[in-house]
Amino acid sequence: MKISVLESGSWGTALAAVLARNGHEVTLHSLHSARSALLAQKHENPKLPGVILPEELRFTDGFGGVETAGAVFVVTPSVAVRQTAHALRGLVRDDAVIVSAAKGIEKGSSLRMSEVIAQETGGRERIVALSGPSHAEEVGRGIPTGLVSASENTAAAETVQDLLMSGVLRVYTSTDSLGVELCGALKNIIAICAGISFGLGFGDNTSAMLMTRGLSEMTALGEALGGSRDTFAGLAGVGDLIVTCTSPHSRNRTAGMYIGEGMPVAEALEKVGAVVEGYYATQSALELSARAGVEMPIAEALGAVLFEGKSPREATLELMTRAKKGED
Repeated sequence: MKISVLESGSWGTALAAVLARNGHEVTLHSLHSARSALLAQKHENPKLPGVILPEELRFTDGFGGVETAGAVFVVTPSVAVRQTAHALRGLVRDDAVIVSAAKGIEKGSSLRMSEVIAQETGGRERIVALSGPSHAEEVGRGIPTGLVSASENTAAAETVQDLLMSGVLRVYTSTDSLGVELCGALKNIIAICAGISFGLGFGDNTSAMLMTRGLSEMTALGEALGGSRDTFAGLAGVGDLIVTCTSPHSRNRTAGMYIGEGMPVAEALEKVGAVVEGYYATQSALELSARAGVEMPIAEALGAVLFEGKSPREATLELMTRAKKGED
């Protein structure tokens, strides 16, 4: 199948490599001609060092060739998904599958990425959310990984499953795209908190507590909005939560670590050198939780640190001394 991958960040490059190795005719699109030329010359992305890209992989800048693709993967940061989807309107074939591989919630609208894509491309039904514990650095190197392909359109989800499945990548389907997308966005919030904990010098006990209670918050919000509890207990939920909270590859954990060490928030985000999705997801999650009437104390504490200047230690103490309750 002809496939377009937009665009050539680390995750987009890793997915393009997987698809090309699976025998598909893949074009990796860049926003800048210089990056496209570099990829074509080196067959290696500086954002993904050590991953040699397949010779068959094609490179271009702009949207040329999208109109002939049977599948289009949108792999931009969440803040750029609306602009990208708007540019795709009228270009993508009616029978093509659009895959959202961005993990986030749109600021202001609190829409999931598949909803943003649907809005901008004219209400298409063949939209799939792709998520799971999948650092690009490992996927690109062919390290065994599991993902979830989610859509209310079962045939579309199965198409993406077939495109990606290999001896090193196992893909499960789901009809709970709402839950899968919320997992992908909300786990980044908890990962920032886990990084802050590490930066403050706390230990494994603290990390375990944050991940477990963070999962409880994620699940409560997801169920209130119509997602399935089972989704949050699966690869897209607890699986992605674990890897994002514990891996040195995690941008969100790294940003949190810098904040915990005392670095100002803006400086920490800049030092990471890439989009820290959890920063944007925190505000959206708080808006969604207020709308749904769901209490999210960890997310609220992080919001106070990120947007109100509260010190991480003060926020930690307030979390630890909240009123007694039973575990739910």
